[in-house]
Amino acid sequence: MTHPPLYDEAKVLRMLAKDGERRAAFEQVVGHYSEHLYWTIRRLVLTHEDADDVLQNTFVKAWQNIASFEQRSSLSTWLHRIAVNEAIDFLRRNKNRVAAEEVETLASRLLADEYFDGDRAEALLQQAIVSLPDVQRTVFTMKYFDNMQYTEISRILGTSVGALKASYHIATTKITKYLKSH
Repeated sequence: MTHPPLYDEAKVLRMLAKDGERRAAFEQVVGHYSEHLYWTIRRLVLTHEDADDVLQNTFVKAWQNIASFEQRSSLSTWLHRIAVNEAIDFLRRNKNRVAAEEVETLASRLLADEYFDGDRAEALLQQAIVSLPDVQRTVFTMKYFDNMQYTEISRILGTSVGALKASYHIATTKITKYLKSH
């Protein structure tokens, strides 16, 4: 059994800078970051099909802009920023799909989803999360599920740590209230 080569970000960045090696380097980037970005996106958009679409858009946008990546942040942070922005754009474009009545049926839809492996409590939590405004949902998801530090979230979202802490606190308060009422 052969193992994939270890991911070396410095080597990949050098390869990305060379036209002849860009495709091979980008394939390594996709292989290395796909699963983590998928779950970050999935927690925001909720369904497998939507998460796949947003992930694909994320990598298309990254590929189109990789030559202009200036390494002011890590490649991971840059990709997360694209993924989160794509997820938020998706949510805004499809706001009518998540109408009030859909929030109420989300738990049953999630439990029926073959890719969802949680129980009723997890589905109820997801139902509470989807009821949050986009920014609060994003901050909560990145902090709670991805266990990101506020400084990393700040770099990805381009906002202050203080604003993130406030958004997270408001989100947890809303989620607690939602869970108590259901």
